[in-house]
Amino acid sequence: MPQMPVIDPQAIENLRSLNPGDNDEFLRELTLIFLEDTPQRIVDLEESLAAADPSRFTRAAHSIKGSASNMGAMLLRDAAEKLEMHSRKEGLTAVVEMIGTIRQEFARAKAGLEEIIRSA
Repeated sequence: MPQMPVIDPQAIENLRSLNPGDNDEFLRELTLIFLEDTPQRIVDLEESLAAADPSRFTRAAHSIKGSASNMGAMLLRDAAEKLEMHSRKEGLTAVVEMIGTIRQEFARAKAGLEEIIRSA
């Protein structure tokens, strides 16, 4: 099975096609929002875990999954989907390592998106 790219090039092209001819300004704006919002959603995961609030935790995981999918950050999306499904079925048991994976995949997605923006 081939390794999935950190950022799906087709997703980036789809975003570019939403506002063609803008010199990637729309893509830059969406990337900035994603890079600002996702760390807060990760904080939401940690805070809701500390507060034993599975509903808030699941919403944060779902939010990360959706925004990662929109930006083509497929490895982050997959990790967030696993975390969301785990929290729905198992609650908040054994999620600390999974949050670590979210952090790791976000860092990789951030680097990938920043490279795309730099070379645009």
